[in-house]
This record gives sequence, C-alpha cells and structure tokens, in this order.
Amino acid sequence: MTGQVSRPTRPAPLAGRSVAVVHEWYAAAGGSEQVFGQIADLIPHAERFVLWKDGDVDEPRLRESWLARTPLRHSKAAALPVMPLVWRTLSRDRFDVVISSSHAFAHTVRMGSPDRTRYLSYVHAPARYLWSPAFDGRGANPLLAAPRRLLRAADVRLSRHVHAYAANSREVRDRINHYWRRDAEVINPPVDVDYFAAAPAADRDQPRDYLLGVGRWIPYKNFDLIIAIADAAGLPLVVAGAGPEEANLRRAADRAGVPVRFEVRPDRDRLRRLYWGARALLFPVHEDFGMIPVEAQACGTPVVGLRRGGLVETVLDGETGHLVETLEPAAFVKPLRRLDELSTDRLPAHAATFSPARFADRMTDWVERALR
Repeated sequence: MTGQVSRPTRPAPLAGRSVAVVHEWYAAAGGSEQVFGQIADLIPHAERFVLWKDGDVDEPRLRESWLARTPLRHSKAAALPVMPLVWRTLSRDRFDVVISSSHAFAHTVRMGSPDRTRYLSYVHAPARYLWSPAFDGRGANPLLAAPRRLLRAADVRLSRHVHAYAANSREVRDRINHYWRRDAEVINPPVDVDYFAAAPAADRDQPRDYLLGVGRWIPYKNFDLIIAIADAAGLPLVVAGAGPEEANLRRAADRAGVPVRFEVRPDRDRLRRLYWGARALLFPVHEDFGMIPVEAQACGTPVVGLRRGGLVETVLDGETGHLVETLEPAAFVKPLRRLDELSTDRLPAHAATFSPARFADRMTDWVERALR
C-alpha cells in the first residue's frame, strides 16, 4: 500500500561472487518486500528467489519455488509446515553468498555448503505466529500448541548454518537473541522519506483537521481501537487501507459519535495527501518496526501510539509524537491535546534518519564485515 521506495544508486558489493537473495511469499505492497527490493538492488547480479508471487505482482526477475505450483500457495497457514523443506530444496544452483529476507522460515534456506557458502539473514521478525502468538492471533489457537513446538525446534535447528544476522529493530534483535540464542546487528528498514516530504504545495497547505489510521485492516492492527480513540477525543477520523475487517470497522464507525471516513486502497499520492492533512497518526499497535509512522513524520504529522516495539525507535516521545503505556482509549486523549507542544521542524528531520541511502550504507557495511 505504501508503494515503491526510491532506491539510491550504489556500487554493487560482492562483485565476482555468485549471490542469491531470497524472500518469503511476495506481495506487491508489503513493507518487507520493499526491504527485499532494496537488498536485491544493492546486488544487481544476484538471483532473486521467493516462495511464490501474488497474482498482481509484475516482477519478472523473481524465481518462484516449486511450492508456487501447488494449491498451498493460496494458504500461508497450510503452507507453513512444508516451508522448511521448500527452503532446503529451492534450487539445484549453488552460490557463494546467500542473503535471506526473513519473517518466517527464509533464514533456513540452503543453497550450498556452509563450508563454502556464506549465509546472511536480514530478519523482519522471528515468525510471530510461532514465537510471539500473543502479538499475532494466527498462532494462538491452543490446538496449534504441539505443531508450534515442533516448528520452533525446526526453526532453530535448520538455521544453525547462518553466519550473520541483521535485525530491523532493537525489538527484533532482542527476540532473535531470546528465541534463537544468536546476536544480530540492528539495521532499520529504508523508508522513502524524500517522496513523502516533497509533497505539492496543495498537499502541504491543507488544514490539519482529522486523525488518521493507516494499515491493513486485520485484528492485531487495532483499528477498532483507533475508532474508539477518535470517539473519545471527539475528533474526526480517516481510516486508510484495506482488509478482511472492513465490515466490522464500518459497523464500529456507525456507532461512533464522530465522523469516520474510509479510504480504501489509496495510492501513494493519495496516501501522502492524507498524511499532510492529518493532525496526528494514531498507531496503537505493537509492531516489529513500522514504516507508516516514519512516513507520517516525514510529512510533519506527529504520531500518537503505543510505547512498544518499533515505535520506541521511530518516534521521539515528546518531540515527534507521544507514546502511551496502555491500550485504553482514554489514555490517548491527553496526548492528543498536547500536539502543539511538538516541534514541526523536528518531525521531518527525524524521519530522514530512516532514508534508503542510510539503509544502503549500513547494509553494505554489514555484508562486507560479515564476509571478512
């Protein structure tokens, strides 16, 4: 939904070596896909592998796994138990360096010998439905407890060959250490802050007269809570995104005492305009990192969110937004009354620290050090 990141031109690392970069399933608009694209573009000669591509993805260089030729490509949950096997049988090709972009089992990929092939993994999160079901209800069913234990054991055992890990946030670094007993370097994801900051004058000159929620309309994103917060604050709300919770959210909006407008699948230009017209972005969710709050700050829009996960790194509490300890709607009202205390200049300056150029520098440095 956030669109493509503008990618800086960089000297290609790993010249003269055969390289594979791999990712999980590939959707057109996901944040992890944007990071994967950045990594791949740093190494133009690398082969690119994914489990499968969604139907609307037009990326001819992506090589799909054999799983893409089975009915399992239509169900991530059903495919999960066989993913470790897929990553061990992805290709007969062998590479000098394999870099995985992982939020499930991609870090277990094998495309060569650990003695001859260097394996590096950039981790968006250890699979939340395995390791953190309290964050993500997809793995919380008690009937899944036994399969979850088996998959956790496989996740650890099949990743022992990885030579170096990078994490997208301190939160994820700590989980890698806790769950896998491995160290990781923190490299925050790239966000196309220049695009969002460089809005047309008509966008920048809008009155900031509503609260904004952006993201996928799924349960753990807490859009029902966003509606409740706007209602408690007595401020209009715009909800931008798409997802299976749309009908439930529209019913909640009908019960609210404030206007709630839905923007379904806004394109990048429309999303940028929505950021620039908002008094604040509401983000009461525990995310691993979260690009959306950085995009908002690039537009001068403060963030009011939960003091958990990636927001602790992306939002400067009391400077570029306010962080709240609880998920009670009333707890967000006071910070929303204090938005005028924030520095409008500080917001885009802080967002600029998450630029694609900074990511490219840090990623290249990490790869070079990991291969020495």
